[in-house]
Amino acid sequence: MNWIGYRVVFRLRSPLHIGWRKVGNVQVTRPYLTGRSFWGALTERLVRDRAATATQMATDSNGYQEVGKQVNEMLAFTYFYPALQSGNDYQVVWPWDDERTFRRRFLSSYQSTALVYPAHSAAEGSLHEVEFLSPHTLDTADPVYLVGYVFAHKDMQWCNALTRLQFGGERGYGWGKTELVRLEKANNDVFGYAVDCSGCRPVITVPKGERLLAHTKPDQAMIAGEVEPLVGREWHTNNGAGQSLSFTGIMYVPGSRVLSGKQRFTMGNFGIWKVHTKSSCRAGFPTRP
Repeated sequence: MNWIGYRVVFRLRSPLHIGWRKVGNVQVTRPYLTGRSFWGALTERLVRDRAATATQMATDSNGYQEVGKQVNEMLAFTYFYPALQSGNDYQVVWPWDDERTFRRRFLSSYQSTALVYPAHSAAEGSLHEVEFLSPHTLDTADPVYLVGYVFAHKDMQWCNALTRLQFGGERGYGWGKTELVRLEKANNDVFGYAVDCSGCRPVITVPKGERLLAHTKPDQAMIAGEVEPLVGREWHTNNGAGQSLSFTGIMYVPGSRVLSGKQRFTMGNFGIWKVHTKSSCRAGFPTRP
């Protein structure tokens, strides 16, 4: 099957928090939008659009599971990275090129606490701080964009859904709002890496010494970088929102380097990469993390 690639550019319209880890009372954000977060927002929007024109309830988790599976089967996508406008185009700013400068320009935080009104004081243990990717650079107030790639081989009306996506945490406070500003055909590349769209899944070629741009399974390739367990939460009808834990595995983090010669990676479900083999495309690996 042939995949058609698109470059997608969102403008960030409110703070974006992509949950990563907790340090003290600070909820730390990832400095990029993960494939799983994109998958979740797109799945949610497609289910709600379907519910608006049908009898299916948007609160039925079975509908989300069905559409989520279809998204993984019919689409493949990358992670999305912060970018700034450069002329008529957009220049990605990689978080690992200069971590201190990136943090100073793009990341801020919001502090809050619960109050005990009779005592006119803060509730004990309720102080918390949420880090976020700012919708404007903190030094020059330039708009911040998110750039990524989506590959499709079947039509799911996903293009229309891109105009109404909200990503990450704290969405009840208005965080994670985006505006689609560009959707264009990609020229067989992903962030400058060649991509083969003729197989059962898109395959990306990373030259020696270059960076991985997604969480990657530690298979046979020689890679230098940090590893972390990739864990998330799911919503099932029988136990409610966020009560089911999903464990994808131990992964190399984005920004790790390929040490061997150029290496080919298959783009799997949730944007996760795996060293390309003949069996890599089986069900898009993993079928469910």
